[in-house]
This record gives sequence, structure tokens and C-alpha cells, in this order.
Amino acid sequence: MAEEKKSPAKVEEGKESKMTKLVSWCKALPARIAKPFKNMVAELRKVTWPSKKKLIAWSVTVLLFMLFMGIVIGLLDLGATSLVKLLA
Repeated sequence: MAEEKKSPAKVEEGKESKMTKLVSWCKALPARIAKPFKNMVAELRKVTWPSKKKLIAWSVTVLLFMLFMGIVIGLLDLGATSLVKLLA
């Protein structure tokens, strides 16, 4: 059986198709990068944003809860410290 040798024209076609794929990939790159950001903006437009009054109320609630938890954790830490000092 005789082996078929690729003609130079077929080799060149392969290179052109790879080059064409590379060029089309590079041309499509900015659109592929921008697509997630466009989707994000579209989703953010669907969000129901809170009013300024609700936003302030929720923010104050979170800050008060954080202050309360800071005090609780601080008291637990002081208690644990004094317990360790008594045991040592």
C-alpha cells in the first residue's frame, strides 16, 4: 500500500484554517469578555432596591447587632481569661 503524501496545498489549507480560527477567536474575545458584565447589569436592573429609609433602618439594625455581639464576645473573653488565671 502506498502512503498518501499531503500535498503542499493541503498543508497550507490547514495552516490557514488554524490562522483563521485564531483570528476569529481574537476578534470574538472582547465580546466574550463583555458578555458576563452585560448579563450582570441586566440582572442588577431586575433587583428591587430598598428605599433610603429602609436602607438606613437595616444598616442601623446591623450596626447595633454587631455592637451587641462585640460586647457579648468581649464579656466571654474576659470570663475565660479570669477562669484561666484562677486555674493557673
